[in-house]
Amino acid sequence: MTEAGNVVLAGRSRRLLMSLARPYRSLAVLALALIVIDNAAMVSAPLFIAHGLDTGIARGAEGDWAPLAWTVTGYLTTVGIGVLTTYFFLRVSGRLSQSVLFDLRVRLFAHTQRLSVSFHEKYTSGKVVTRLTGDIETLQELLKGALDQALSAILSVITIAAILIYLDQLLAAIVLVGFVPLALVTRWAQRRQRAGYRRTRVAIARVVVQFVESMGGIRAVQTFRREQRNESVLAVEDGEFASSTIVAMRGMGDYAGLTRLLGNLTTVIVIVVGAWQVIEGNLAVGVLAAYLLYLNEFYGPLDELAQVFNSYQSAAAALEKISGVLEERPSVPEPPDPTPLAQAAGAVRMDHVWFGYGTLPGAEPDRDGGGRVRAVLPEFSLDIPAGQVIALVGATGAGKSTLAKLLTRFYDPSGGTVTLDGVDLRALSDADLRRHVVMVTQEAYLFAGSVADNIRLGRPDATDEQVYAAARAVGLHDFVAALPDGFDTDVRKRGGRLSAGQRQLVAFARVFLADPAVIVLDEATSSLDIPGERQVQQALETVLRERTAVIIAHRLSTVAIADRVLVLEQGRIVEDGAPAQLIAGAGRFAGLHAAWRESLV
Repeated sequence: MTEAGNVVLAGRSRRLLMSLARPYRSLAVLALALIVIDNAAMVSAPLFIAHGLDTGIARGAEGDWAPLAWTVTGYLTTVGIGVLTTYFFLRVSGRLSQSVLFDLRVRLFAHTQRLSVSFHEKYTSGKVVTRLTGDIETLQELLKGALDQALSAILSVITIAAILIYLDQLLAAIVLVGFVPLALVTRWAQRRQRAGYRRTRVAIARVVVQFVESMGGIRAVQTFRREQRNESVLAVEDGEFASSTIVAMRGMGDYAGLTRLLGNLTTVIVIVVGAWQVIEGNLAVGVLAAYLLYLNEFYGPLDELAQVFNSYQSAAAALEKISGVLEERPSVPEPPDPTPLAQAAGAVRMDHVWFGYGTLPGAEPDRDGGGRVRAVLPEFSLDIPAGQVIALVGATGAGKSTLAKLLTRFYDPSGGTVTLDGVDLRALSDADLRRHVVMVTQEAYLFAGSVADNIRLGRPDATDEQVYAAARAVGLHDFVAALPDGFDTDVRKRGGRLSAGQRQLVAFARVFLADPAVIVLDEATSSLDIPGERQVQQALETVLRERTAVIIAHRLSTVAIADRVLVLEQGRIVEDGAPAQLIAGAGRFAGLHAAWRESLV
């Protein structure tokens, strides 16, 4: 990545962190004040020691113990203040860091849910899990412990540097000269470690993706004996993560070793020069002792900063990934001033619509085939009167599922308009659109929880009686009532307690309860056996009654309930008519129907 790109990423990460900390400014100020007090107490301690050595002991030998008593009292007071400020700082900083992390998790989760389907189709769930867990945990490590160390160390270095200059300018010059190579080493290590930790974030994301996909498809993994192959792939990805981490830690070791070497060399030079000044009578022994104590306190924080620097580089790389997700924008944004649509009759129109994956709205289609992007739907127009049920049939890749995504506005057309009762879908609020247009897919997704909760998903405020009525309408009520806990029975993960047909009936009950004007069915019965399909078919007729519906189906038995059939080829309508009319003809649908009938014999 270029230097300019690194600057952009770092700036984006800092802006995100500042926006998260802004609501907690008062806590941040209090934490800073506690660090200042703690630092003041810490840097005062060697001054008391110097006073005791140069004044307290000499006066004590003369019988005056007051200076030594004040020295001891002052030193113990600074220790007590340090204990109290550390205790309260840890409480304040813990509350601050956890509040920031809580807000970040909520913001990231909420934003990811709002992003369009196109984002989730290219950005795997494993990467999202990594952003929500591993990356945030890395940031937590920085905020939990390193925040205290970093702020205290920086303040200590500044204040101790000022005191060193005050005590002896010559020795201070030696210390400050040592900062030149230290600054160069720090800059070198920053670039090296940031690049290393960027690789670790990418590598761990790949590990999580491999794990999530393997566990999510465990049936296919075991069916096709893919365990060893998956283990090999995971070993490669995990090995890349391990090697990237080792490289980053090696850089940390190099940095810590070099800073310690520079610190020790500087200390040796200070001892030699300081001892010479004491011998020459230009420096008191107590001052030299205090100077060496301060120098130890000076390089101690630098060692801590080296550790913090390592945590910071890792957290910065994680924050770059998180901020990248937060800067993603929905490809189908909600309009700023939506057109209200309280009631919908269900008339749908597609006017000169064209669509190509990877294109932007308003772009021109590739009509001559010379470009890289081809239109899946070239200049597609369709009128569906309110209440009409149409079926879309055609070979795989004909554009059926693309039509479904456009009708439900999971994608916006690259050109043309899709309207509901004359209103462009892009002008409708998400609430109005999802209330009036509902999609049922081949895999009826059920969430872990009760049957009633899964039906109520279509209308969260529905009463129990309304839920029961919806189940009764699709022929599901008696089956659910016979379950151990009735409608309170937990369907388990992805509805695993129910059969495919039962899950589909729950999905239809959900739609019936939502009462939309338009229903889009995308292969909703293709995974069912014949008895299950017949049961779902009866429920389907109930759900579609007096509603506009678009049915995408390979099984022509589902098409029989349609008022109208459209046969698609390469994104174009090649046949359009009533099922009986097309069956009686000699076109493509008649051939498909004849082949289907033969397959049943």
